[in-house]
Amino acid sequence: MDDASAGHDILLAQARAGNRQALEALLERYQRQVYGFGMRMCGNPDDAKDVLQETLLTMASGIRDFRGESSLSTWLFTIARNACIKLHRRSKFAPEHERSLEIGATTEAKDVADPARRADEVLARKQVERALGEAIDELEPIYREAIMLRDVEGLTTPEVADVLGVTPQAVKSRLHRARISVRERIAPLLQIPTDLPKAPGTCPDALAMFEHCLEDEISADLCAQLERHLETCERCRGACDTLKQTLALCRDSATATAVPAPVQSSVRAALRTCVPADA
Repeated sequence: MDDASAGHDILLAQARAGNRQALEALLERYQRQVYGFGMRMCGNPDDAKDVLQETLLTMASGIRDFRGESSLSTWLFTIARNACIKLHRRSKFAPEHERSLEIGATTEAKDVADPARRADEVLARKQVERALGEAIDELEPIYREAIMLRDVEGLTTPEVADVLGVTPQAVKSRLHRARISVRERIAPLLQIPTDLPKAPGTCPDALAMFEHCLEDEISADLCAQLERHLETCERCRGACDTLKQTLALCRDSATATAVPAPVQSSVRAALRTCVPADA
């Protein structure tokens, strides 16, 4: 167990024992993830704030009864997902496609602060980030939540299955469809050639094999076989490289959505009102 995991477990144990500071530290650790999930699934800051508040209040009031039968992330995202569903059902005017959230919006300060980066590189990066955000937003909800939980927030496939209440195989099927759709949307912006000649003979389903490698579902020999094929087949290599970059961009986007200070203040006020000081 690494130091971060050990520290997390200590905080959780202290929070379950009634330590208010440990509870607040846990809430702070998870607020960005929950808010980002709410933004992506609900599509507007007010709903995302409600999702965050309901999730953290439920966590605060129920932490003593948390028995660790699932991971804390699984528990929190289950609460957040249910909050999103309730909000969507409550709004009779909910749009079929929620508005886009530009993933690159909160990275602007970093781009400006680094004079070594060329302006055209910054622009290209923002175009890719914007296309990624739009591609995820345009997915149907069942595919959007799968890619958000697995590839953006980093839950394992079994954890995602627990959150969604489906089988791991169903999660993998949804992920494959979501990943391919998003990859196809942003591939032209990644500057990786995909219209290249293939190796002689019949190509395997390289993208599916690559996903199986990610899940440790095929042997090391088959993974090595895929690597050897990619060395000789430029077309499959380009396809896998675009998928690799798509997944890396999804993971990078996990840190891009900051919780606005007014939202943090509002949620803290709600917690002080609803959770006793000796919680």
